[in-house]
Amino acid sequence: MAKHGKGYLNLGLPWIINLLLAIFPVTSWILGGLTRIQRGHLIAGILQLCLIGEIIFYFCDLVTVILSKDLRIFA
Repeated sequence: MAKHGKGYLNLGLPWIINLLLAIFPVTSWILGGLTRIQRGHLIAGILQLCLIGEIIFYFCDLVTVILSKDLRIFA
């Protein structure tokens, strides 16, 4: 059985599902912001949900999901 990471919303989804969610900008934008808010990083979560923050966090989320199988930057 595949090892599950925390990933988006701490749902325990497989790494490949988290990667697919990180690749699509809309799901990365919404789920990334909600994950940051849920993990206690309110300012980063609000910035993520603003369109300006999405551009910054999109590439960070994509790289960290590929390398560590979880969101690491401000999450």
